[in-house]
Amino acid sequence: MLYKYKRKKREINKHQRFNLLGLEINEARPHDKLPYRGAWLWVGAEMIHLMELPNPDPLSGRPEHGGRDRHTCIAIRDVSKLKMILDKAGISYTLSKSGRPAIFTRDPDANALEFTQVDG
Repeated sequence: MLYKYKRKKREINKHQRFNLLGLEINEARPHDKLPYRGAWLWVGAEMIHLMELPNPDPLSGRPEHGGRDRHTCIAIRDVSKLKMILDKAGISYTLSKSGRPAIFTRDPDANALEFTQVDG
């Protein structure tokens, strides 16, 4: 199950361009009631809330493999399909060190993302 996850972002537009999964923006969210820019992206029935705030985390010095850093995990049906998308876009990633079907990558603010393959 995925949960609503708030992630601090510096530039919302930069992250929307990184949206290779084609996540849709929830336009019904109240943009004008918050003191900062943001976007809510649908992930199935849940959302990721991107917020344009100063990034408190370092952009360098993070572990190369995102599985050894704090990260968000998103369940997907086909890791090989995502691998092709990332390869085509020139986005670096690492595979799960345990050999299970999972890919780790980073967003433009160096936040680690895990995409793990699940059945059905």
